[in-house]
Amino acid sequence: MSLKYIDLFAGAGGLSEGFIRSGFEPVAHVEIEKAACFTLQTRVAYHYLKSENRYDEYVSYLKGEISRKELYSKIPAELLSSVINLPIGGEHNPAIHKAIEKQLKGGKVDLIIGGPPCQAYSLAGRARSKDGMKGDRRNYLYVQYGKFLERYQPGLFVFENVLGLLSAGNGIYLENMEKLFLKKGYEMKIFQVEANDFGVLQNRKRIIIIGWRRELAIEVPDLEAIKKETKYTVKSLFSDLPKIQAGEGTERYLTYRTKTNYYLSEGSIRNGIDILTQHVARPHTERDKEIYRIAVQKWNTEKARLNYNDLPERLKTHQNRSSFFDRFKVVASDQPFSQTVVAHIAKDGHYYIHPDIEQNRSITIREAARLQSFPDDYFFEGVKEGVNRTPAFKQIGNAVPPLMAYEIAKKIKEMLS
Repeated sequence: MSLKYIDLFAGAGGLSEGFIRSGFEPVAHVEIEKAACFTLQTRVAYHYLKSENRYDEYVSYLKGEISRKELYSKIPAELLSSVINLPIGGEHNPAIHKAIEKQLKGGKVDLIIGGPPCQAYSLAGRARSKDGMKGDRRNYLYVQYGKFLERYQPGLFVFENVLGLLSAGNGIYLENMEKLFLKKGYEMKIFQVEANDFGVLQNRKRIIIIGWRRELAIEVPDLEAIKKETKYTVKSLFSDLPKIQAGEGTERYLTYRTKTNYYLSEGSIRNGIDILTQHVARPHTERDKEIYRIAVQKWNTEKARLNYNDLPERLKTHQNRSSFFDRFKVVASDQPFSQTVVAHIAKDGHYYIHPDIEQNRSITIREAARLQSFPDDYFFEGVKEGVNRTPAFKQIGNAVPPLMAYEIAKKIKEMLS
């Protein structure tokens, strides 16, 4: 019998993807962003069609041969409705509970996963806010998380967030969170993890909280002890992709430039698929492209990052010269991991310059997704069909890397067994 879970604040489903891959069964995904909900429904369609040996119908969608509406028409309506597009809290919770319990059909929830939006806890978010985000309602979404624990009584929960949670409000939010969860009947343990320790080629530090019901006699695995050694570099993620220039690429279907490599196969990124989508590059101004060339050249010759103040005056457009020196940064292909992919990539690509000076551009949606370890058959939707670069980048930047989620899920499965 499969272990069932609810994913709260599900985003694009990166955390959920790892748990599905490990053999867990999703009951419901709850997410406020409409575009992310379409991404989740498309992934529901993928998993359903694959389980029914109808994967070719999903491939038809990736190729653009059928519309999203046609794809969804092939999926049982109750499966699609397991994606719940509502904000968690207050007046919406009764509707969310009703939708979840319709999916449960009298069954029980073994696990709750997910973490509230991280902006209120992140150091960057607090720095941009006039009051350090003290009045932001997202600071208190953990209270809603506690209400779901109380209602569904899972054996365990997995709560993911940014490192800033440790220091937000001088630690008061985390302290209150622990008190609340204890009141609901759960003990918890906090881990500081790095995505690259789980095989992800990205420097991404996060907090993972594992909580369990006090009466359960279980041994919590040490997630910080997981150290998957990898001899690969970021080049492994980009080497098989077609070379394109700024403003070029195809949203729906391209072919690969070369065969797969061991890292892409081992990490389930290509996973036998021969369909490439969303390899689309942003258009850039001539000024930006000149800066990109300087940044790549500096890395290639000196292994040094570009300092914004070292640019020729004619290329400087920002008035703030005293901070954010590294606003332009190359995703270095010769390193074992890239810089952290964050949601700001949806606004511009300056911090994610492609390492190939001949391509002279920022990275594509698919390249960003690969840095996050999403498989190539994972399609990131917009509210409307068609080019959806901004919502896709935002979803990718906010996601949990599926490869990291998979390794955590395996440990959780051992606990629940």
